[in-house]
Amino acid sequence: MSRVRLLFLLFAVIFLATFIQFGVVSIAFEKLGLSQDSAYLLLLLTLAGSMINLPLFSVAAQAPETEAPRQRLSRLLGLPQAPFLGRTLIAVNVGGALVPVAFSLYLLHHHALATMAVTTAVAIVAAISYLTSAPIPGVGIGMPILVAPLAAALTAELLAPEQAAALAYIAGALGVLIGADLMRLSEVKKLGAPVASIGGAGTFDGIFLSGLIAVLLA
Repeated sequence: MSRVRLLFLLFAVIFLATFIQFGVVSIAFEKLGLSQDSAYLLLLLTLAGSMINLPLFSVAAQAPETEAPRQRLSRLLGLPQAPFLGRTLIAVNVGGALVPVAFSLYLLHHHALATMAVTTAVAIVAAISYLTSAPIPGVGIGMPILVAPLAAALTAELLAPEQAAALAYIAGALGVLIGADLMRLSEVKKLGAPVASIGGAGTFDGIFLSGLIAVLLA
């Protein structure tokens, strides 16, 4: 495991421990009907999965005109950097994409949510995520972290107030995945990054956080 991933893992553990200590994550999952043990298991799966990127395919890409801030920081710290060879590998992150999708399917199965309400909520958040996200050369797709959760929470309260928490998570997670990641795949070739991961860094990517924050706001 590279030093970058080790540093990320350390930061992730500290961040999660802080959130759990104050009960923020527990409150979010309690609103979704999960026990404390189930919530911790989901968090551990997400954290472990954040270290795993499953390669899908590669596309021809352009080198960035200027060095990205993260690349400059890695160079200054003496951290290893993957060379850019004119192609970008498209991958899917287990913790940042597959786990939130699987949990969304679980919520759909265990909550009485109308298909129209789910479709509408996900479409609204996806559209907002697409409009507020943008490619960052050498890094990936970025967007303001609170925009999607706010949109998901408000939409869920309007469409299904009795099931607002579950719908907020689904809309927040799937909306960001569709709007900020999948709908912008055609722009990956402009990033100049050796790897573009759907779901990003995993646990602290917009997909996972959007779902949790949306639940807290709903």
